[in-house]
Amino acid sequence: MNALSRTERAVIAAVVLLTVLAGLTRYLHGISEIVAFVCATLALAGQAWVVSFSTEQIGRRSGAGLTGVLQSTVGNLPEFFVVLFALQARDTTVAQTAILGSVLVNALLVLGLVLMVGATRSSDGTMRFNARLPNDTATLLLAASFMIVLLGVANSSHDPASHHAQTISIVGAVAIMAVYATWMWRYLHDDPPPGMESEEDTGGRPPLPLAVCLTLLLVAGVGSAFVSDWFVDALEPTIHTLHISQAFAGLVIVAIAGNAVENVAGIYLAAKGKNELAISVVKNSVSQIAAFLYPLMVLVSLLTASRLSFVLDPVYIAALLGTAVMIWQITGDGEATPFEGAALVAMFIVLATIASFQH
Repeated sequence: MNALSRTERAVIAAVVLLTVLAGLTRYLHGISEIVAFVCATLALAGQAWVVSFSTEQIGRRSGAGLTGVLQSTVGNLPEFFVVLFALQARDTTVAQTAILGSVLVNALLVLGLVLMVGATRSSDGTMRFNARLPNDTATLLLAASFMIVLLGVANSSHDPASHHAQTISIVGAVAIMAVYATWMWRYLHDDPPPGMESEEDTGGRPPLPLAVCLTLLLVAGVGSAFVSDWFVDALEPTIHTLHISQAFAGLVIVAIAGNAVENVAGIYLAAKGKNELAISVVKNSVSQIAAFLYPLMVLVSLLTASRLSFVLDPVYIAALLGTAVMIWQITGDGEATPFEGAALVAMFIVLATIASFQH
């Protein structure tokens, strides 16, 4: 840790303190839920900063693809634990909306903000990046949506297949994970080496030792998983007090909190002009949640108190399809302008408004 500057050590120490406070407010009796909520929120934001900082350091020695996969994997740990806890508590609605919300938050809100920041920073107002990952992400999202649409149609029409939704979901989960593994193998194999950074970009400072970066990334990822659980626990009384719908809580509040890592990392990297790494962080998260985490949780649910399937309400099916088409249309050409990022953010606002009226 001696490789860290005094400021970086001070920030990390503050994050540790906030995490400890969040844990204390969660387990000690007689403490206001509002105080617990604020502490958990600040701790989660701090964990997100540590992950984004570590990701940037790793990105200086690794290709954008590997870095994005590593960051999204660690960053998606909160979603895994939140869904697991919800399934064990027999709350499949929270589990399903948390996963779906994570896909939509990253693909609409976070990606939209990244494109707006990245394009604004560019001298000509256009953010440029390799088009391969955006197109692959759209393909994986459409592949996952294909089965969800088929199950939705079968369920709404009372087709005989609707009585076997769980079996179909299990077969589909295995199939989609196989597709994701095939894509991941080729994606990492073709990942180009990192480009050389100027002293102006790095401040003349060499990258941190890889062991330090990996340690910070792992500890922050695990820490964010626990803090996310504390956040959700403190948020529940607030939801009842403010009469917030369960759909809004899962699709918006829990999803944004659980994806704080991607929120901070993607925008932070875009603001620094690291377009490829910023896109890789966000797009890998979308791909991983839709084509790996969701199918994985369908299989894991076989060991929990309740079962998870790919059967969704029609409004969410439409949201997934619309999101896949929009991200392909906006980022498929390898460039984006501020108004295209704003369009994605606007779509998320509309979705959040709809979710607020659902029960």
